[in-house]
Amino acid sequence: MRRRDLLGGLLAAPWWASELYAQATRGLPPLKITDVKVIGVSPRPHYSWVFIKVLTNEPGLYGLGSANNRYLAWAAKAALEKHMRPFWIGKDPDRIEDLWQSNHVRSYWRNGPITNVIQAALDSALWDIKGKRANMPVYQLLGGKAREAVPLYAHAGGPTFDACVESARSWMEKGFRHVRVQMGGYGGGGFIPPGEGSRPETGFSGKAFDEETYLDTIPKLFRHLRDKLGWQVKLLHDVHEHLTGWGALELAKRFEPVRMFFVEDILPPEQIDYYKQIRGLTTTPMAMGELFTHPHEWRPLIANRLIDFFRGRVGMIGGITQAKKIAALCEQFGVRTAFQEGGENDPINQLIAYHVDLTIPSFGIQEENDFPEEVHEMMPGAARIRGGYLYGSDKPGLGIDLNEQIAAKYPLVDDHRNADWTTVRGMDGSVVRP
Repeated sequence: MRRRDLLGGLLAAPWWASELYAQATRGLPPLKITDVKVIGVSPRPHYSWVFIKVLTNEPGLYGLGSANNRYLAWAAKAALEKHMRPFWIGKDPDRIEDLWQSNHVRSYWRNGPITNVIQAALDSALWDIKGKRANMPVYQLLGGKAREAVPLYAHAGGPTFDACVESARSWMEKGFRHVRVQMGGYGGGGFIPPGEGSRPETGFSGKAFDEETYLDTIPKLFRHLRDKLGWQVKLLHDVHEHLTGWGALELAKRFEPVRMFFVEDILPPEQIDYYKQIRGLTTTPMAMGELFTHPHEWRPLIANRLIDFFRGRVGMIGGITQAKKIAALCEQFGVRTAFQEGGENDPINQLIAYHVDLTIPSFGIQEENDFPEEVHEMMPGAARIRGGYLYGSDKPGLGIDLNEQIAAKYPLVDDHRNADWTTVRGMDGSVVRP
């Protein structure tokens, strides 16, 4: 019996995933990691991507992973080359859980923005190897499909209420049922123009965030959106953590009449204790976790049902292995996932979220991220978006490859212009946390 025929006959029983792999690879020689190539690329100025290619002793068999951290890309690259590559060579790539745990304690200090993306890079590459060796997409190894494709939410916005309406409507016409709307950039609707308002005699004169202005403008925007777009579209908004505790409570309450799908990151991670008060005050659904790196951040919010959507980035929380565990925790407590895979993220990280999303009952939504054609040329098999849904290639493993010759045309750069986009300031010049 051919390997694919054997697998097809067993896919109705997802708990047999380990047996599927064992039968598909029986008689093959033991695997070892023989080398790890670290590849930094910047196909666009705002992309600072660090990929790895984990090579094995089986000719032609390798796995791809991503250590994406746009703001510390060179640190991630150096850690991979100088510290992790020697540690991984000679290890058995079949032992994904054991290597995840070994990596977790390898640096002694753990759960950080460098250690986690490195962890995710190897984890993703090992799942890629396992899927390729078994001639199966990774989602089959994770238990098989729980849905046919992955629904996404789109990013709409504009400088005026009517511009936001038209932007949202354009996404709806493309098939998106979920649309996030921002009035310009993050914090938009809450800025005092440069030089205006009561300011110190010297110092900061740029646009300044004002919480009361934001609290007045944004609920009005969403009432306007509902009036113009109706109730079929599911509306989202990202506060991007600009508010104080009282401001978060007030905004959540004001959003109730427009029935949001969710409000994202209404508070910074340092103030997650406020979610208990928010839950007791309002029915507005809360999504949280874009900046989370540690279980102590997400576990209490999930276990106490204080959020409705877990918002972590799969590559920043430790990869597929960790994401499946968090999704299982979410399932137990009625929380859904909304993995943060937009912005400067890359096609490998998008796909590892995709493979998890296909298999979990606790899935809620995933963030839209559409890559330009030069990225698809460099990374054949990158997922495609059609009609508001994300579709992988269904090829074995993650289903994506990296053309190193094309990648060499785009050497890694650090776009220093991105260094302070997160630095929002108030009227007195003090930093407002993103």
